[in-house]
Amino acid sequence: MKYKLLRYCLVIIASFLAFPINGLASSSKLDVKEIVLGHLGDAYEWHFFATENTEGVIHLPCIVRDEETHEWKCFLSSKIHEAHKEGLPDYEGFYFNEEKNGKIYQHLSDGTSVRPIDLSITKDVSQILLASFILLAIFLSMARWYKKHDTTKEAPGGFVGMMEALLEYLINDLVKGSIGEKHYRPFVPYLLTVFFFILVSNLLGLIPGGANVTGNINITFFLAFCTMLTINLSGNKEYWKEIFWPDVPILLKAYPLPIMPVIEMFGIISKPFALMVRLFANMMAGHAIILSFISIIFITCSLGSWMSSVVGGGMTILSFLMIIFMNMLECLVAFVQAYVFTLLSAVFIGLSHPAHEH
Repeated sequence: MKYKLLRYCLVIIASFLAFPINGLASSSKLDVKEIVLGHLGDAYEWHFFATENTEGVIHLPCIVRDEETHEWKCFLSSKIHEAHKEGLPDYEGFYFNEEKNGKIYQHLSDGTSVRPIDLSITKDVSQILLASFILLAIFLSMARWYKKHDTTKEAPGGFVGMMEALLEYLINDLVKGSIGEKHYRPFVPYLLTVFFFILVSNLLGLIPGGANVTGNINITFFLAFCTMLTINLSGNKEYWKEIFWPDVPILLKAYPLPIMPVIEMFGIISKPFALMVRLFANMMAGHAIILSFISIIFITCSLGSWMSSVVGGGMTILSFLMIIFMNMLECLVAFVQAYVFTLLSAVFIGLSHPAHEH
């Protein structure tokens, strides 16, 4: 029975892989850079799959301000694509500028082009909203369970029990252990929100068609910026004293140049910068490697003649095994990166509450 199930799975996988490969054999040269950067970048539509006759895509709403009339315009991104197919240069003056990463630009009446104020619901924004709804559904369902049950008589089980164990671990070991028992409580909501948002966003990005939200440096910049604000706005008097007037010889902190305060000010920026780059680089690298392995299948299978069958067949099997391995590894990385970002945020917050030394 096990061997039959395995055989069926291999047949399905082989058929799935053969479908795009056959289509590629008659296509133009594969642009690996465009495929990788196209997946990692943001877009005005959510693209899932494409065949010769069908295209699985959800066109998202574009919300832009007309720079001439100062009116807000709202339309689906498909309007610009349809105008392009009809040979028109734009839709009501708006078009996708491929030289500027496909962002929306506007043709003005004087012949110039400008970048309008853009509040569109892009693919990354859509996935952020989806992750937020998932988190709301999870925690509201947990709150409903605790409201209906007496925890002194009944312990939660299943998903609620698993989440309670995870929350207790994060609060007691990670947050309390890094910040300290006296100061940790006000920071629990923020740190738990950051952890679960990064975790859910990482996992959603592994689903075929999902957006690589945490592989977007704008998103990781905002998360690191929030951590920087939390660190510095909650810092006590001793924290700021160590920055502007540390206990070092006067020549190092006042005359002729305030060397130590300048170095400490760089530390204020470098800590969130390290958080931003670490999360961005790790998540971007994993997706880029997976897409590169997929591209290898298409490249080797489009070599022509017997090379396509021999080399392409072998590389298809090898690449497929590596893709499975990388996806399993990325599931682990999704948790590790959420944990590391939250842990370092908690450590930096704890360092902003040093005790007075006599």
